[in-house]
Amino acid sequence: MSALTVALQVLLALISLLLILLILLHKGRGGGMSDMFGGGVTSSLGSSGVAERNLNRLTVTLGIVWGLIIVALGLLIQFNLDW
Repeated sequence: MSALTVALQVLLALISLLLILLILLHKGRGGGMSDMFGGGVTSSLGSSGVAERNLNRLTVTLGIVWGLIIVALGLLIQFNLDW
């Protein structure tokens, strides 16, 4: 296994954990799982609009990076590239 593959796998694991954390930080929209854990009760304590937009941007950016790493790992494994 090449160093690049190992580095991408470690980066993928870190980004995956960070994405889980960021998704859990999002404000609930009401109904579903967010109300189950008390999301509807604390709706007035949610973050401001700017903070929520920045959280959305960071989550989307990390999601795109996560997808690109998956594709890169797939190509490395498919073509047995050792860098």
